[in-house]
Amino acid sequence: MSLREASFLFSAAVVAGAINSVAGGGSFISFPALLFTRIAPISANATNTAAMWPGTIASTVAYWREMSQPGVRKVLPPLLLTGFAGGIVGASVLLKTPQATFMKMVPWLLLGATLLFVSSGKISTWVRAKGEHASRRRSLFVAALALELLISVYIGYFGAGAGILVLAMLALLDIGNIHAMNGLKSLLVSSVNLVALVLFIRARVVVWPEALVMLVGAVAGGYGGAYYAQKVNPVMIRRLVIVVGFGMSAYFFVTQLI
Repeated sequence: MSLREASFLFSAAVVAGAINSVAGGGSFISFPALLFTRIAPISANATNTAAMWPGTIASTVAYWREMSQPGVRKVLPPLLLTGFAGGIVGASVLLKTPQATFMKMVPWLLLGATLLFVSSGKISTWVRAKGEHASRRRSLFVAALALELLISVYIGYFGAGAGILVLAMLALLDIGNIHAMNGLKSLLVSSVNLVALVLFIRARVVVWPEALVMLVGAVAGGYGGAYYAQKVNPVMIRRLVIVVGFGMSAYFFVTQLI
Protein backbone atom coordinates (compact mmCIF):
# COMPACT_ATOMS: atom_id res chain seq x y z
CA MET A 1 0.00 0.00 0.00
CA SER A 2 1.49 3.28 -1.11
CA LEU A 3 1.22 6.53 0.84
CA ARG A 4 -1.17 7.83 -1.80
CA GLU A 5 -3.44 4.80 -1.43
CA ALA A 6 -3.30 5.04 2.36
CA SER A 7 -4.32 8.69 2.23
CA PHE A 8 -7.13 7.89 -0.18
CA LEU A 9 -8.50 5.06 1.97
CA PHE A 10 -8.17 7.08 5.17
CA SER A 11 -10.09 9.97 3.61
CA ALA A 12 -12.78 7.63 2.28
CA ALA A 13 -13.15 6.05 5.71
CA VAL A 14 -13.45 9.45 7.40
CA VAL A 15 -16.28 10.35 5.03
CA ALA A 16 -17.91 6.92 5.46
CA GLY A 17 -17.72 7.15 9.25
CA ALA A 18 -19.22 10.63 9.23
CA ILE A 19 -22.04 9.56 6.91
CA ASN A 20 -22.80 6.53 9.09
CA SER A 21 -23.10 8.74 12.15
CA VAL A 22 -25.53 11.12 10.44
CA ALA A 23 -27.58 9.11 7.95
CA GLY A 24 -26.08 5.66 7.40
CA GLY A 25 -24.84 4.33 4.06
CA GLY A 26 -21.11 4.80 4.61
CA SER A 27 -20.33 1.52 2.87
CA PHE A 28 -21.28 3.16 -0.43
CA ILE A 29 -18.02 5.10 0.03
CA SER A 30 -15.71 2.69 1.84
CA PHE A 31 -16.34 -0.49 -0.16
CA PRO A 32 -15.84 1.02 -3.64
CA ALA A 33 -12.75 2.85 -2.33
CA LEU A 34 -11.15 -0.50 -1.58
CA LEU A 35 -12.05 -1.76 -5.05
CA PHE A 36 -10.47 1.35 -6.58
CA THR A 37 -7.15 0.38 -4.93
CA ARG A 38 -7.27 -2.91 -6.87
CA ILE A 39 -8.07 -5.12 -3.89
CA ALA A 40 -9.91 -8.30 -4.90
CA PRO A 41 -13.70 -7.87 -4.43
CA ILE A 42 -14.18 -10.51 -1.73
CA SER A 43 -11.17 -9.22 0.19
CA ALA A 44 -12.50 -5.68 -0.23
CA ASN A 45 -15.83 -6.74 1.27
CA ALA A 46 -14.13 -8.51 4.20
CA THR A 47 -11.75 -5.59 4.77
CA ASN A 48 -14.65 -3.15 4.74
CA THR A 49 -16.40 -5.25 7.39
CA ALA A 50 -13.29 -5.15 9.59
CA ALA A 51 -12.87 -1.40 9.14
CA MET A 52 -16.48 -0.41 9.79
CA TRP A 53 -17.25 -2.86 12.61
CA PRO A 54 -16.03 -0.69 15.53
CA GLY A 55 -18.50 2.01 14.50
CA THR A 56 -21.47 -0.33 15.02
CA ILE A 57 -20.12 -1.24 18.46
CA ALA A 58 -20.00 2.44 19.37
CA SER A 59 -23.64 2.84 18.31
CA THR A 60 -24.61 -0.14 20.45
CA VAL A 61 -22.96 1.39 23.53
CA ALA A 62 -24.76 4.67 22.92
CA TYR A 63 -28.13 2.91 23.08
CA TRP A 64 -27.25 0.50 25.91
CA ARG A 65 -29.56 2.10 28.50
CA GLU A 66 -32.52 1.91 26.14
CA MET A 67 -31.96 -1.83 25.69
CA SER A 68 -32.40 -2.53 29.42
CA GLN A 69 -36.14 -2.78 28.89
CA PRO A 70 -37.69 -6.18 29.75
CA GLY A 71 -39.07 -6.62 26.24
CA VAL A 72 -35.58 -6.41 24.75
CA ARG A 73 -34.06 -8.87 27.20
CA LYS A 74 -36.71 -11.47 26.41
CA VAL A 75 -36.20 -11.48 22.66
CA LEU A 76 -32.42 -10.92 22.61
CA PRO A 77 -31.14 -14.54 23.04
CA PRO A 78 -33.14 -16.11 20.16
CA LEU A 79 -32.42 -13.11 17.92
CA LEU A 80 -28.70 -13.38 18.59
CA LEU A 81 -28.65 -17.13 17.94
CA THR A 82 -30.56 -16.70 14.68
CA GLY A 83 -28.27 -13.85 13.67
CA PHE A 84 -25.14 -15.89 14.36
CA ALA A 85 -26.46 -18.76 12.23
CA GLY A 86 -27.34 -16.46 9.34
CA GLY A 87 -24.02 -14.63 9.52
CA ILE A 88 -22.10 -17.89 9.34
CA VAL A 89 -24.09 -19.00 6.29
CA GLY A 90 -23.71 -15.67 4.50
CA ALA A 91 -19.97 -15.37 5.15
CA SER A 92 -19.39 -19.01 4.17
CA VAL A 93 -21.24 -18.55 0.89
CA LEU A 94 -19.21 -15.41 0.18
CA LEU A 95 -15.92 -17.22 0.77
CA LYS A 96 -16.97 -19.94 -1.67
CA THR A 97 -18.04 -17.45 -4.34
CA PRO A 98 -15.48 -17.00 -7.14
CA GLN A 99 -13.95 -13.52 -7.23
CA ALA A 100 -15.12 -12.92 -10.80
CA THR A 101 -18.68 -13.96 -9.94
CA PHE A 102 -18.82 -11.67 -6.92
CA MET A 103 -17.43 -8.79 -8.96
CA LYS A 104 -20.29 -9.24 -11.43
CA MET A 105 -22.72 -9.08 -8.51
CA VAL A 106 -21.21 -5.88 -7.06
CA PRO A 107 -23.21 -3.37 -9.17
CA TRP A 108 -26.44 -5.26 -8.48
CA LEU A 109 -25.70 -5.38 -4.75
CA LEU A 110 -24.89 -1.67 -4.69
CA LEU A 111 -28.01 -0.82 -6.68
CA GLY A 112 -30.22 -2.93 -4.44
CA ALA A 113 -28.74 -1.37 -1.31
CA THR A 114 -29.21 2.12 -2.77
CA LEU A 115 -32.86 1.46 -3.59
CA LEU A 116 -33.30 0.15 -0.06
CA PHE A 117 -31.74 3.33 1.28
CA VAL A 118 -34.07 5.44 -0.87
CA SER A 119 -37.11 3.67 0.61
CA SER A 120 -35.78 3.79 4.19
CA GLY A 121 -37.90 6.85 5.05
CA LYS A 122 -41.16 5.05 4.34
CA ILE A 123 -39.91 1.93 6.10
CA SER A 124 -38.92 3.98 9.15
CA THR A 125 -42.38 5.55 9.27
CA TRP A 126 -43.92 2.09 9.20
CA VAL A 127 -41.49 0.96 11.90
CA ARG A 128 -42.48 3.79 14.23
CA ALA A 129 -46.17 3.03 13.74
CA LYS A 130 -45.81 -0.70 14.23
CA GLY A 131 -43.17 -0.47 16.93
CA GLU A 132 -45.66 0.95 19.42
CA HIS A 133 -48.63 -1.29 18.63
CA ALA A 134 -47.33 -4.67 17.40
CA SER A 135 -48.49 -7.63 19.44
CA ARG A 136 -46.36 -10.45 20.81
CA ARG A 137 -48.25 -13.24 19.13
CA ARG A 138 -46.20 -16.35 18.61
CA SER A 139 -46.75 -16.25 14.85
CA LEU A 140 -45.21 -12.78 14.65
CA PHE A 141 -42.21 -13.88 16.66
CA VAL A 142 -41.63 -16.90 14.43
CA ALA A 143 -41.99 -14.69 11.35
CA ALA A 144 -39.48 -12.22 12.81
CA LEU A 145 -36.94 -14.98 13.44
CA ALA A 146 -37.35 -16.31 9.90
CA LEU A 147 -36.93 -12.81 8.47
CA GLU A 148 -33.91 -12.16 10.65
CA LEU A 149 -32.27 -15.35 9.43
CA LEU A 150 -32.53 -14.14 5.83
CA ILE A 151 -31.31 -10.66 6.74
CA SER A 152 -28.35 -12.11 8.65
CA VAL A 153 -27.36 -14.20 5.64
CA TYR A 154 -27.35 -10.98 3.60
CA ILE A 155 -25.29 -9.16 6.25
CA GLY A 156 -22.71 -11.95 6.28
CA TYR A 157 -22.55 -11.91 2.50
CA PHE A 158 -22.59 -8.16 1.79
CA GLY A 159 -24.62 -6.16 4.27
CA ALA A 160 -24.89 -2.62 2.85
CA GLY A 161 -28.20 -1.05 3.89
CA ALA A 162 -29.10 -3.95 6.17
CA GLY A 163 -29.86 -1.75 9.17
CA ILE A 164 -33.23 -0.65 7.81
CA LEU A 165 -34.15 -4.28 7.14
CA VAL A 166 -33.39 -5.16 10.76
CA LEU A 167 -35.60 -2.30 11.95
CA ALA A 168 -38.44 -3.55 9.76
CA MET A 169 -38.02 -7.02 11.28
CA LEU A 170 -38.04 -5.62 14.83
CA ALA A 171 -41.32 -3.83 14.09
CA LEU A 172 -42.97 -7.26 14.27
CA LEU A 173 -42.05 -7.46 17.94
CA ASP A 174 -43.28 -5.47 20.93
CA ILE A 175 -39.93 -4.41 22.38
CA GLY A 176 -40.49 -0.77 23.29
CA ASN A 177 -39.80 2.56 21.62
CA ILE A 178 -37.81 3.38 18.51
CA HIS A 179 -34.66 4.08 20.53
CA ALA A 180 -34.70 0.57 21.98
CA MET A 181 -35.23 -0.78 18.47
CA ASN A 182 -32.28 1.24 17.16
CA GLY A 183 -30.07 -0.07 19.94
CA LEU A 184 -31.10 -3.66 19.32
CA LYS A 185 -30.58 -3.12 15.60
CA SER A 186 -27.00 -1.95 16.21
CA LEU A 187 -26.30 -4.88 18.51
CA LEU A 188 -27.66 -7.45 16.06
CA VAL A 189 -25.83 -5.98 13.06
CA SER A 190 -22.53 -5.77 14.97
CA SER A 191 -22.95 -9.33 16.28
CA VAL A 192 -23.62 -10.78 12.82
CA ASN A 193 -20.70 -8.81 11.39
CA LEU A 194 -18.45 -10.12 14.17
CA VAL A 195 -19.29 -13.73 13.27
CA ALA A 196 -18.64 -12.99 9.60
CA LEU A 197 -15.42 -11.19 10.47
CA VAL A 198 -14.13 -14.21 12.41
CA LEU A 199 -14.65 -16.38 9.34
CA PHE A 200 -12.99 -13.78 7.13
CA ILE A 201 -9.98 -13.64 9.45
CA ARG A 202 -9.69 -17.43 9.51
CA ALA A 203 -9.83 -17.50 5.72
CA ARG A 204 -7.16 -14.76 5.61
CA VAL A 205 -9.10 -12.56 3.21
CA VAL A 206 -8.90 -9.38 5.31
CA VAL A 207 -6.19 -7.02 4.07
CA TRP A 208 -5.04 -5.70 7.44
CA PRO A 209 -2.91 -2.66 6.52
CA GLU A 210 -5.82 -1.17 4.59
CA ALA A 211 -8.32 -2.27 7.25
CA LEU A 212 -6.40 -0.58 10.08
CA VAL A 213 -5.93 2.64 8.13
CA MET A 214 -9.65 2.76 7.39
CA LEU A 215 -10.60 1.79 10.94
CA VAL A 216 -8.80 4.86 12.28
CA GLY A 217 -10.40 7.04 9.63
CA ALA A 218 -13.88 5.64 10.30
CA VAL A 219 -13.57 6.24 14.05
CA ALA A 220 -12.37 9.80 13.45
CA GLY A 221 -15.14 10.45 10.94
CA GLY A 222 -17.77 8.88 13.19
CA TYR A 223 -16.73 11.02 16.15
CA GLY A 224 -16.65 14.19 14.09
CA GLY A 225 -19.90 13.31 12.36
CA ALA A 226 -21.65 12.73 15.69
CA TYR A 227 -20.29 16.03 17.00
CA TYR A 228 -21.48 18.06 14.03
CA ALA A 229 -24.63 16.02 13.36
CA GLN A 230 -26.91 18.66 14.86
CA LYS A 231 -25.36 21.34 12.66
CA VAL A 232 -25.77 19.46 9.38
CA ASN A 233 -29.02 18.96 7.54
CA PRO A 234 -29.44 15.15 7.46
CA VAL A 235 -31.67 15.45 4.39
CA MET A 236 -28.74 16.81 2.40
CA ILE A 237 -26.50 14.01 3.64
CA ARG A 238 -29.09 11.41 2.67
CA ARG A 239 -29.33 12.92 -0.81
CA LEU A 240 -25.55 12.78 -1.13
CA VAL A 241 -25.53 9.12 -0.10
CA ILE A 242 -28.22 8.32 -2.68
CA VAL A 243 -26.33 10.13 -5.44
CA VAL A 244 -23.12 8.31 -4.51
CA GLY A 245 -24.94 4.96 -4.34
CA PHE A 246 -26.47 5.33 -7.80
CA GLY A 247 -23.21 6.73 -9.15
CA MET A 248 -21.15 3.82 -7.85
CA SER A 249 -23.73 1.35 -9.15
CA ALA A 250 -23.60 2.94 -12.60
CA TYR A 251 -19.80 2.99 -12.57
CA PHE A 252 -19.50 -0.72 -11.82
CA PHE A 253 -22.24 -1.58 -14.32
CA VAL A 254 -20.24 0.28 -16.99
CA THR A 255 -16.95 -1.39 -16.00
CA GLN A 256 -18.63 -4.79 -16.43
CA LEU A 257 -19.45 -3.84 -20.03
CA ILE A 258 -16.00 -2.52 -20.94
